[in-house]
Amino acid sequence: MNLANCPSCGKLFPRHIREVCNECFAKGEKQYESCLDYLKKNKGTTINELSEATGVSIKQITKYIREGRISLKNAVNMHYPCEMCGTPIREGGMCASCHSRLQAEIRSATSARKQGEGADSTGSENTYRIKDRFNDRN
Repeated sequence: MNLANCPSCGKLFPRHIREVCNECFAKGEKQYESCLDYLKKNKGTTINELSEATGVSIKQITKYIREGRISLKNAVNMHYPCEMCGTPIREGGMCASCHSRLQAEIRSATSARKQGEGADSTGSENTYRIKDRFNDRN
């Protein structure tokens, strides 16, 4: 049996399917339902208004959106923060500027790595190969 402490309340629970205990899961589902009910009645709401009206944290609402449980299709004013800079976005995990900056960093790291590998392969006098071991024996 795989036991763990609930990250929300600290109770010991058997971790099989969920990451939280049954009580915290039920509490989370009630929060989710209250968010859905409020969104059905107030389609033009923002994430801050939703959080204030339902008492659910913005972090938890963002989690529901990223999981696909809350759709932004009909909620035209709903945005959630970029994971890196906090800029309001409607889809994905990062805003366009953070996404392009991350891609540029990956490209530069990849090119630096390739240049480093190229320098190592030209310095063959510094390497010791298996073939050299056999030649030394003879």
